[in-house]
Formats: sequence, C-alpha cells, structure tokens
Amino acid sequence: MSDAEWWRTAVIYELYIRSFADGDGDGIGDIAGIRGRLAYLADLGVDAVWITPWYASPNNDGGYDVSDYRAIAPEYGDVRQAELLIEEAHRHGLRVVLDVVPNHTSTDHPWFQAALAAPPGSPERARYHFLDGPGGDVPPNDWRSMFGGSAWQRVPDGQWYLHLFDPSQADLNWSNPEVRAEFLDILRFWFDRGVDGFRIDVATGLIKHPEYPDLGYGEEDLLVLTDVPDHPHRDRDEVHEIYRDWRRVADEYDPPRVFVAEAWVADPERLARYVAPAQLHTAFNFPFLQSAWDAGDLFTVIDSTVRTMSLVGAPPTWVLSNHDVERTVTRYGRADTRKQQGRSGHELGPVDEDLGRRRARAALLLMLALPGVAYLYQGEELGLPDHMDIPDDRIQDPIWTRSGGRRRGRDGCRVPLPWTAEPDGAGFGSVDPWLPQPPGWERFSVENQLADPSSTYHLVAWALRIRRELDVPQELEWTGRSGSALCFRRGPGFACVVNLGPGEEPLPPDAVVLLRSDTLEAGGAPLPPDTTAWLRTT
Repeated sequence: MSDAEWWRTAVIYELYIRSFADGDGDGIGDIAGIRGRLAYLADLGVDAVWITPWYASPNNDGGYDVSDYRAIAPEYGDVRQAELLIEEAHRHGLRVVLDVVPNHTSTDHPWFQAALAAPPGSPERARYHFLDGPGGDVPPNDWRSMFGGSAWQRVPDGQWYLHLFDPSQADLNWSNPEVRAEFLDILRFWFDRGVDGFRIDVATGLIKHPEYPDLGYGEEDLLVLTDVPDHPHRDRDEVHEIYRDWRRVADEYDPPRVFVAEAWVADPERLARYVAPAQLHTAFNFPFLQSAWDAGDLFTVIDSTVRTMSLVGAPPTWVLSNHDVERTVTRYGRADTRKQQGRSGHELGPVDEDLGRRRARAALLLMLALPGVAYLYQGEELGLPDHMDIPDDRIQDPIWTRSGGRRRGRDGCRVPLPWTAEPDGAGFGSVDPWLPQPPGWERFSVENQLADPSSTYHLVAWALRIRRELDVPQELEWTGRSGSALCFRRGPGFACVVNLGPGEEPLPPDAVVLLRSDTLEAGGAPLPPDTTAWLRTT
C-alpha cells in the first residue's frame, strides 16, 4: 500500500483540544499543550491525530460554533502556532486531521451578523435559512433542535432562522453557491498549511428540503427522528454533489488530502454512498459504537460493514467512543451496554467500573484486530470512565440548559486528561481545569500507567506495535461464532478470539498467543469472560 493511502489502515487519535493538555496554565487545553505531548502520541504508536475545532469561537458548544474558520481561538494559540504544530507532528511521523464544521456557523460569524442587519429576502439572509412563520409565536415548522426545544429562533423583525443545534449555531443554506465556494476556500486555506485531512461534522445534514415540511413529532420529543422516509434535513441525496466538489479539491494536493464523515446513518448501504468513488475517503461506523457488548450484535455490524464497504472499495472504520458519547468503560459497565441515544449518567443505572474496564480492554483489542481504520478517543488508552458527578454549576454543555436540566449532556466524557500522579489537576496544567476532574483521577494517570506493565496504556501500545508489524491481508474470514464468542482470521497467520459469554472459551491448541486483554502474559489458557486474544496461527 502506497504512503498516499495511509488512511486505509491508520489508527487515528481523537484529541479534544480543551481537555488534552494545558500548556499555559489557564485551565484550558491548547496548541502548546499538544506540542508538548507529541512524543507521547508517537510513542503510543498512533498514525495521526484528529484535533477538534480550534477556530475562533464564542465556545457555546465546545468550539463547534465557529465565528472565523481561518483564525485560531486565542485561548488555544494562533495560526502560526498551528503551523508549527503541524510541522512538528509531521516530524514525529504523525499526520494531522482537523474538524470542519460546515452545517452551521456561530451567530457571531460576520455573515450572520450581516444577515441580522439586512432585511428579509436579502442576499445576506440567503446564506442561512430565514423563514416567515405562520403568525404569532409559531415557528415555520415543527423541527426540533438536537439540544432540545424548537429548531427555530425568532429575530426582531419577525423572521425565524434555523438552528438544528444551539440557537447560537445558525444552519447555513447549502443551496447557496456562495456558501459552497466559501468552504472550498476554507479547505484550501488549511490544506496549504500542511493539514492532511478533515473530519466533517454533521456530514449528513447540510442539505434541507426546500419546502421545510413538518416531521410530525410533539413537544415531548427532544431528538431528531431519523427513520422517516425522505428526511427533510438528514442524509438527503443532494449532499453528495457537495462532497464530489470537496474531493476534487483534496485531489489537487500531493499527496492527496483525505476526509472522514461524521455520518449517523443506520443503513450500511446509505453510509457506503458517502465513500463511493470520487466522494469521501472514509465515514465513521456508528452502528459499531452503538452495539451492545453482545456476540450477535457485534457480528451483525462487523459483517455487514466489511461486506458493504468492500463493494465501493472503501476501508471500514471502527470507533468505540468519542467526545459526544459515554466512554466505553462506563457504558460497558452497565446492565444495558447499548449506546443510549440522548441519555447518560445516573439515569441509566449503576456502573460496575471493573466490569466495564475489562470489557473495554477486550473491545479495544477486537477493534484493533479488524481490517481498516480505527479511532481512539483520548483517554481510551488509559481506561478512563465518565465523570458522572460534575456539579450542576460546572456543567458546560448547552444540552443541560436547553433541556431544562433533564439531560446532563456530554461533559462527563470530556474531563481533562490525567498526566501525573499529582492530586490537584493530575498534571493537566492547572489545579482547576475548565471541567473538574473527579476525586482520585490521578490513579489513571499516564505516569502511573507507564509504571504498570499490566495497565491499559501498555495493552494499547503493545497492540499498536503488533498491528504495525504484522503484514496481514485487509480481508476478514469468520472461523467460528457461538452464542457468546467471535472468532475470525485475517490471512493464514493472524486470528482473533473474543469471549463475550459467561463461561471460559478455549483457544485453538496449535495457536501462539500474541496478546490478551486480561494479561500481557502471552499464555494459552482458556479465555475467561469478557476477554480477547490475538493469535499467531499456521
């Protein structure tokens, strides 16, 4: 495989910039903090980093409310520091993927401010979705915000603008050629500075139905309905024209730049359309993230993903967690291990953290054994759980306020990383970071785990080293599946066995154990429950 196709087999580390490392001691992660930890990422063995939005923003939604796509938020640094980070990452053998947020801008963006100052029907308002309502306080339709409440906000002259997320995030009108041209220029701005690719936020949501029809749900519904035919603002066919244009820009560069789509699409065939030839390179596999810790669920998702992606020549991707969902340790420690849409925290029941961590370690080895691309969310290599007891007055997520305190939001998975065994701040860079760390957070620190050969850090580092050294095909062949175990191989030399059941699972007698999730001692004893083994086979 050529170096230009690194993205087909890469392990990419999601770096939530506010919580990764604080370089200047103000309690907020920043570019200086990332630069100081590049050696850590290289030593761990990942191939690339994906950095969440670092653009200028009022930060009403963790930077996903962008006011200037060509500037860096002052709390993170500046464009020159960003350029230095990209250069230094490349010297460490790491590629850099940025977030791009094309569905909406901040209401602080100059375009939106110009729209507010302009009259209805003006070119300035045509960049967004401004509509008249039927009268009074009734919005144009019944669409709901993902963060709760109506998706429409009224302005002083009586019109309404669309915001499928927070009211401070106004949806752009992608039927407008000016919007399309602006984002092609934004892509080139960062590609010219050495960025290797982009993760596309809300990739399925750019196009809206021109007649804005009702979706048909009531006041009690907080979440967007996704299973309706001809959905008016999700996965519309017209979005693929946009990505064909983006692909042409990416292919102008040597080596070509790459894209990964945040595409919440349940149907594998619909997902495959985003990675068809001449469109995007990869798309997140969210059905894998949503699966229960169950052999049947996982088999179905893995098998359908591999088969569907092969039909369009795209690599499958695998992800267990990210900055929007509960951490794997917490989710897998519950009685119900499925991802719960829109819910988190104590409302989902108690967590057995030891059980969750054992399953999370097994799931990491399963994910890293699969063909294609794998994503690690920062702290997964440390086995971090969610912080479920953030004080109400410290919660930052707009979901909390938009839902009237009914949904705590995503802050629990965004708590700053513990780097050292210090009790205050755990070496993050400040004793009082932007989100509070839970008591005892330092016990999960990088410093402690580097000193412990059985730690989750060393498990992941060993797995990445073996993955890099193995020369195995990108095909997957199932060699056995019971009601409680998954067994597959990739070529004649490598196999993986995952025990998801309540009893022991025997290993093939002629296999050599390369790695196990329960111990770094490569023994051939039967696998206990919630354990994965990598095997060398003949």
